[in-house]
Amino acid sequence: MTSERVSGNIGRLPVTVAIALAAALCLHGPVGAAAGDRQWSQDPGSHCKFIAPASLTSGPTFWIGACINGKASGEGMLPRRDGERAGPAFLGRMKEGVPEIGVVDLADGFRAGSFSGDDIGGQAESDPQDRINAFRIAAEAARQVSAQYVAEKNPGSTRHYEELAKTLELQTD
Repeated sequence: MTSERVSGNIGRLPVTVAIALAAALCLHGPVGAAAGDRQWSQDPGSHCKFIAPASLTSGPTFWIGACINGKASGEGMLPRRDGERAGPAFLGRMKEGVPEIGVVDLADGFRAGSFSGDDIGGQAESDPQDRINAFRIAAEAARQVSAQYVAEKNPGSTRHYEELAKTLELQTD
């Protein structure tokens, strides 16, 4: 009877494995699968870790914002530098080092929306409300960056990010 029960269950093994695999994929989905593939970066000064949106391209990237448990958190900015020149920048909200929502400020315009896959606003048809929220959060991030430059007594950068916050807010109209 025992051998009959064991051999009877062996026939169900492929079905059981298939169901378990399908359940695991549903629980983790594409976000869980992509998380291991993501490239973590680290701010050279604060050693805060983060994942930069792909549209920032590769290069030295820094985090200006809160760093909780060694990872970028809350509203802030990920600026990329090309030598002495400022490159593109992400302004928005981070959670445990991963972008949630915001705007990438590129030379030819903005990419706005939620973080999906490896970039901001990469969805073919993004929800208009998502874009509005992205610009509002990015404007708040720019104001927080401006406040940090006030504390560092850097009036030029303070004004720049105050103006950027206004520009980002105008995108919601």
